[in-house]
Amino acid sequence: MANDHQDLVIERTLDAPRDLVWKAWTDPEHLKRWWAPRPYETVECEMDLRPGGRFHTRMKGPDDFDEPGTGCFLEIVPGERIVWTSALGPGFRPSQPDNCGGLPFTAIVTMEDAGGGRTLYRAVAMHGSRADRDRHAELGFEEGWGTVTGQLGEVARALGETV
Repeated sequence: MANDHQDLVIERTLDAPRDLVWKAWTDPEHLKRWWAPRPYETVECEMDLRPGGRFHTRMKGPDDFDEPGTGCFLEIVPGERIVWTSALGPGFRPSQPDNCGGLPFTAIVTMEDAGGGRTLYRAVAMHGSRADRDRHAELGFEEGWGTVTGQLGEVARALGETV
């Protein structure tokens, strides 16, 4: 359950079945196609989908933006739930303070059948303080995470067209 004072939430109904949304989220090659809001791109992605497993991405942009981020998966429920954090690295080791732009958070991503071949997708970014939440919001959480959620839906839908 989200805490309005410390958490930010994106919820969308994606026009793709849950198994394809899951595939688009958990396959590094597919994730690279949607993880960064265009025209930015994800040039690296490594995933070890297990508790304590490494989750690493690197995004680049046309404005010389080049941001690596390494986190740790906390929970994986196939087809339903992914929990990961930027506050810990692989093996649950504490991260460096500058990891992910110095903004530690934990993300809870859930996927549910929404009927008609659609998926209810929900991502909650949990922060340690209201100040961190507000900073993340000011950095463009709604626009950024909203954009990539739409891109996730596009990639998942395209996967269904190639099957």
